[in-house]
Amino acid sequence: MKYFILILSLLSINCFGQQKKTIYSIGDSTMANKPTENGNPERGWGQMLPEFFTDNIVIDNRAMNGRSTKSFINEKRWEAVYKALKPGDYVFIQFGHNDQKDKDSTRYTNPHTAYRHNLIRFVEESRAKGAIPILLSSIARRNFNEKGVLIDTHGDYPLETRLVAQEYKVPFIDLQYYSELLEQSYGPEKSKELHLHYKPGELAIYPEGKADDTHLSPKGATAIAKIVVDELKKTNLDIVKYIKK
Repeated sequence: MKYFILILSLLSINCFGQQKKTIYSIGDSTMANKPTENGNPERGWGQMLPEFFTDNIVIDNRAMNGRSTKSFINEKRWEAVYKALKPGDYVFIQFGHNDQKDKDSTRYTNPHTAYRHNLIRFVEESRAKGAIPILLSSIARRNFNEKGVLIDTHGDYPLETRLVAQEYKVPFIDLQYYSELLEQSYGPEKSKELHLHYKPGELAIYPEGKADDTHLSPKGATAIAKIVVDELKKTNLDIVKYIKK
């Protein structure tokens, strides 16, 4: 009997040792997986990450449309991720777009209080499970003024993300900054290619056309995912070894 228990223990240890690490993505619609049926062109940048990683790591995108840090927690979506976390996993955290919805009490958070504390919770609880949190600021909206200047729409949310990252020594990817550079490199007109801009009748899924400067086209989502991967390469995190050459 003792021999049988020993064999089971060794098998369990061996299986655990071979268990793949997982990247969990938590955030909003700019990061989330989008349906690909019916010619839907919308993509979240987290949806494109598998293109850049080997099969030796699992990518589990839990980001959801319309979620803020508050609603993600209250709907127990964070609880589900927390329970699944194991040592060595990663948690990519990007919120802000919906936390600023000050007309919606189910989503709005003050950037300096509830938003900040929710980020800290994600960080501390990830670490408590032996996982590695990575904070990311929100991607920029395509919001050029009449002079061709890209105008920020996120207020203090990216700032608080930076401050939490600094205070808690969390790896930080400044997606707001790098996505601003991306938008500016394309310019006011060509940057429409990064988003969902279609004329009436151009796509069956948008018979009346579409002009969405927040959400991403496949081109835009892939470009943002590449930025994330390129920034990861600059770190000494072991996640780098899972990035395709």
